[in-house]
Amino acid sequence: MQSRHPVRTGRTSRWSTLLAGACAGTLLLTGCGAQATGGTDGNGRAAEPVPAGIDCAGAGKVRGSGSTAQQSAMEHWIDEYQRACRGARIAYNPLGSGAGVAQFQRGATAFGGTDGVLSKQEIAWSRDTCRGGRAIHLPMVGGPVAIGFNLPGVDHLVLDAPTLADIFDSRITTWDAPAIRKLNPDAELPSSPIRPMHRSDDSGTTQNFQDYLAGAAPGAWPHPVAKSWQGKGGGAGSGSSRIASEVASSPGTIGYFELSFAAARDITTVSIDTGAGAPVAPTTKTASAGIGAADIVGEGNDKTLAFDYDAPRPGAYPIVLMTYEVVCEKGNQPGSLPVLKSFLSYTAGAEGQKRLAALHYAPLPAAVATEVRRAVRTLS
Repeated sequence: MQSRHPVRTGRTSRWSTLLAGACAGTLLLTGCGAQATGGTDGNGRAAEPVPAGIDCAGAGKVRGSGSTAQQSAMEHWIDEYQRACRGARIAYNPLGSGAGVAQFQRGATAFGGTDGVLSKQEIAWSRDTCRGGRAIHLPMVGGPVAIGFNLPGVDHLVLDAPTLADIFDSRITTWDAPAIRKLNPDAELPSSPIRPMHRSDDSGTTQNFQDYLAGAAPGAWPHPVAKSWQGKGGGAGSGSSRIASEVASSPGTIGYFELSFAAARDITTVSIDTGAGAPVAPTTKTASAGIGAADIVGEGNDKTLAFDYDAPRPGAYPIVLMTYEVVCEKGNQPGSLPVLKSFLSYTAGAEGQKRLAALHYAPLPAAVATEVRRAVRTLS
């Protein structure tokens, strides 16, 4: 029997700068950057070219807040959009998914970025904010959750869902365990202990990883799917950066984090044996294929995605993050609605998605992006 699991995501990223000069270090990403229109900037230097392919909607300001998973993408999108659209201002405050949804529910923002799907109760509450409508989910930013490891002498490792479940639940405790040897017959596996690392803080990354284990290996992972870690044993650290640092510095360690952390620290990652052909490494391309394997299960203009872990697709990495923009289907503020629709149409469009791979995100598959843009056009 096939089971479906909503895509729940999250990513902890470093604070970074949206614009240089007066904008450096700002937490709230406001429109303090100059709008490049060609010619020179205020210092006499050649201005950057105005981005093409953006359909501007006049002046207006749109506020959003929420997931840190999409922070780097938002910084890029806001920079590009505001250089193209004079008078438009987009502000995004990366407070975390919970705070972002709470601000949206209070009507303080036009959209909230969230790592996970809103509950039925939260959808019901949104009707007070969305006058005449309700909140809907628009998938916008995806990416793989990498399983990184530090095992001197082993530069390629294959694991499957049951073996990962046993490792992270402390039932497999040495690197030369029979289940690992079977998946890696040519590797020189030591008899040293495995040190699995998990997040100590509530995390959408943890929720997504446990969702995968519960869906792909239900017999080996009987624990509830939650943002808090449910497995037994192992070490713990707060934030993906801490987990990645532990893996990078401690031989014998294995942990989970977003691909960007593995790339930044040159951490070797596990290829996943999904049972659908060759093992799959975590890349932006294979993660996009993983998103393409998901089904849109939301009703109407809600584009909530769900994976069927019982039916893996060849070449699709199965542990994929997804961050949604939560918006009002109806009842948006008239003054900000045109810019909101323009901005979200850009982020879900070819121009907005094309740079994401360079930022270690997985661009939306064309079919999903088309559905998102169609939903954006209907916002009122």
